[in-house]
Amino acid sequence: MALSFDWWAKESHRGTPVVVKMENPNWSIAELEGPSDDDFLLAGSPHTNRDKGRGKNARQLTWVLLLKAHKAAGCLTSIASAMFGLAAAVRRRVASGRTDTDNDSTGGMEQENPTVKSRFYSCIKVFLWLSVMLLVFEVAAYFKGWHFGAPHLEFQYLLKAPYGVKDIFNSFYSRWVMFRVEYLAPPLQLLASACIVLFLIQSVDRLLLCLGCFWIRFKKIKPVPKVTVDLESGDGNGYFPMVLVQIPMCNEKEVYQQSIAACCNLDWPKSNILIQVLDDSDDPVTQLLIKEEVTKWQQEGAHIVYRHRVIRDGYKAGNLKSAMNCSYVKDYEFVAIFDADFQPTPDFLKRTVPHFKDNEELGLVQARWSFVNKDENLLTRLQNVNLSFHFEVEQQVNGIFINFFGFNGTAGVWRIKALEDSGGWLERTTVEDMDIAVRAHLRGWKFVFLNDVECQCELPESYEAYRKQQHRWHSGPMQLFRLCLPDVIRSKISIGKKANLIFLFFLLRKLILPFYSFTLFCIILPMTMFVPEAELPSWVVCYIPATMSFLNILPSPKSFPFIVPYLLFENTMSVTKFNAMISGLFQLGSAYEWVVTKKSGRSSEGDLVSLVAKGPKPHRGGSETNIGEMEEILLQEQKASRKKKHNRIYTKELALAFLLLTASARSLLSAQGIHFYFLLFQGISFLLVGLDLIGEQVE
Repeated sequence: MALSFDWWAKESHRGTPVVVKMENPNWSIAELEGPSDDDFLLAGSPHTNRDKGRGKNARQLTWVLLLKAHKAAGCLTSIASAMFGLAAAVRRRVASGRTDTDNDSTGGMEQENPTVKSRFYSCIKVFLWLSVMLLVFEVAAYFKGWHFGAPHLEFQYLLKAPYGVKDIFNSFYSRWVMFRVEYLAPPLQLLASACIVLFLIQSVDRLLLCLGCFWIRFKKIKPVPKVTVDLESGDGNGYFPMVLVQIPMCNEKEVYQQSIAACCNLDWPKSNILIQVLDDSDDPVTQLLIKEEVTKWQQEGAHIVYRHRVIRDGYKAGNLKSAMNCSYVKDYEFVAIFDADFQPTPDFLKRTVPHFKDNEELGLVQARWSFVNKDENLLTRLQNVNLSFHFEVEQQVNGIFINFFGFNGTAGVWRIKALEDSGGWLERTTVEDMDIAVRAHLRGWKFVFLNDVECQCELPESYEAYRKQQHRWHSGPMQLFRLCLPDVIRSKISIGKKANLIFLFFLLRKLILPFYSFTLFCIILPMTMFVPEAELPSWVVCYIPATMSFLNILPSPKSFPFIVPYLLFENTMSVTKFNAMISGLFQLGSAYEWVVTKKSGRSSEGDLVSLVAKGPKPHRGGSETNIGEMEEILLQEQKASRKKKHNRIYTKELALAFLLLTASARSLLSAQGIHFYFLLFQGISFLLVGLDLIGEQVE
């Protein structure tokens, strides 16, 4: 029975038109006319009702396949354009030749010692060249017949092989196998086992923190002030103590307006608040701009003063210490600190200061950070995952259960008496915020973390800025640990608090975490590919890291699509964190490196709307000529900064990328599936970061 195709010749069709919109913008909107029921009739068939559906399904399948083909073609076009863009970016990086070894002007900040900086890179290069030579050797052995399904079979084969005349290569490779079995595998396996134990301990700590956070949510536990404040009416039962607001900044002309405006709009009696703008800028243009901004707000009635240090010692700690020495500070009971890119909401003080009422043991109230640019690029999204876990889990759990956590340096309110009792700000480390928090904890002061009070700020959008920030955040705690360990041991706090401070706060979360992340996944795992007698179980390489990444990403559920990039990026950042940890622990030159994190000056939508509505206001303190000159200087500064801005090539990350990719090639010879995929994707991750393709891209 033949099929009838007469319906193709019909002049008109009955049926409902179907409009199909393609996902790829390269494809136009097509109008497809759906066939009618008569189109599927089989000629000469008495069972038209039975066969009608069969023909209709075949026709529908044709349309579905057509749509799938269009979608696949669109995906291929997008992938091709993305690959061309990636290749162009890589070509620009290589052509520019700028690497992380090139020195930049950092505004008078301390530069890293070149000798110390190259020492770590030299060690990585040695491992890389050894791995390349071993890979060539192993590939030659593979084609000579030394390939087995399991690594331990090589040694068994060697023992059972008949003795006789062997060629030079087989003799040499046999000696190499015996050497690595007797001398290399045992210490490597011991080091791997030690790192696995540390890994498991840290994983248990992370799991307990997550369980504590779940308990807080389940029981709806949150700090409640003894004085209730009606945020709409502003009634605080008469509790409006004297509050000093400090805004430390240094050459941050991109963001100074946002922080000053937000602090001047704080809803607090004008007679009970004073705002200090603590400007450490060494750029005359920036100083002039900040002075103009302060003058403008003074003319509008804000209680605000401008301070500039002549002798700029001690970085941020020295700036805050100098401000606290002013004679009028004795009239104030609390001090709120905001970095230059932070924008507190008008009700910030009304939601934080009441917690101090009738609670004389409370020394600090810390608010949570939120980010105006968390969706700017992949780098900011991954930072948001990390910091969401830090605030939602670590800070909240420690604040609820032990009343202690590390001060975040900003978006917090201190009792001035607690600062003075703890010795004030000290310039001995690059983490002055953690330093004052530890000393206050040793003096018996308690802390409160408010997870429901947020303060907007910016995340670093370039890998260069983020890398320097992480170096300071991970070298400083090791400096502080060396300095304050004797004080912790001699303090009068309980043994449990001492153990928490030493073993959990410092050793486990600040030292062990970067140590095992770098050593286990970037050194030991590649080495076990070339010394297969020492093995890492699959659950160490894949399952537990994936579980920990899942726990880390829970506080930011919208970031679940980035769980795999997050896992790979955290291992990639371990090289920077490990280097910083070693520098701080052994007081190397880079431990004292302080570079102000670069800001882009992004505002929230509300800030942009208000700025447009306000428009520029004339300043009574300056003439039109001065304003014109200042605008001309600003344009020149912007052009100069635009020329200086560029992407770099990071040599340590690139060297580790090739090391891991070499190890992944070796793992193919042993047929280790999970190890191969982990090393491959981790190597690609290092490669992307080494070519600076993860953050802000500069044309």
